[in-house]
Amino acid sequence: TELSAILIVTGLITLAVLLIWPVQQAMVRRQVFRREPLLSLLVWQAVSLAAVLSLLAAGPVAILLTRDVVDESRHRVITGIALAVTIGLLVRLAVAGHRVGSTLRRTRRQHRDLLEIVGRAFDELDRPSPRSVRVIEHATPTAYCIPGVRTRVVISTGMLARLAPPEVDAVLAHERSHVRGRHDLLVEFFTVLHTAMPARLRQDAVLAEVHLLAEVVADRAAARTVGPVPMGRALVALANSAHPAATLGAVPATHTTQVRLSLLGLADRRSWAMVAIMLGYALLAVTAPMTVVLVSSAVFGMIR
Repeated sequence: TELSAILIVTGLITLAVLLIWPVQQAMVRRQVFRREPLLSLLVWQAVSLAAVLSLLAAGPVAILLTRDVVDESRHRVITGIALAVTIGLLVRLAVAGHRVGSTLRRTRRQHRDLLEIVGRAFDELDRPSPRSVRVIEHATPTAYCIPGVRTRVVISTGMLARLAPPEVDAVLAHERSHVRGRHDLLVEFFTVLHTAMPARLRQDAVLAEVHLLAEVVADRAAARTVGPVPMGRALVALANSAHPAATLGAVPATHTTQVRLSLLGLADRRSWAMVAIMLGYALLAVTAPMTVVLVSSAVFGMIR
């Protein structure tokens, strides 16, 4: 039982480290999953959840398997290490969740309150002016959404001056896709995980990839509504602009504009083989912790 506990706990911790570091690094480098951004986000969630579950399971598994160990000193060592990993992660997740969540909500609330003062209703181009869309006087072409209970889509006068009506429609469709899909919750989930990880395991490239995929999902949703050409032109026009922290926006970072344009062009080229591979990959990741437990138990049974 003692050896079984050591094998399983070691296997779970090793699996978590592999998923957090080399597996995610390989996913960022390969970029092949970007062709199916929505499924890619599912795969990222599956890999991340598998890593977290592996670490959280280490403590309970150690306690369960060592409850009959005669040598209490070794029992305490095994369970102590496993519980330290589990409790340490729980504390880091709780602290990161509180900090990230409270900061995002406070920043968004303050920005919404400011918009009520400096923004105005969207009445350009003889369009309806829903309360959720606000226009700010600013020469820089920009657009973004402030998610939450009181959602706001924000566009600048600079954007209205630079973009043609179909392109404005594309930008608004993009932002509304963020709102409908609650992409902010997805990004917040990964931000919490990123913040909770120890510095040596933290990868900025993973968080950047999730942000990119969320934007590509919104790009494609807008393209289905108004067409890929207006969406592509809007991306080019908004390149090099910026949007505030704690918001989601159509504004592409300089180095991602070309990536988003190329992925926009691949929207209609779905590979069902790739879809099957990605779903299998996600299933494999989610079941990996249980697989480690079963394999370790089988190995223990063979050498016992």
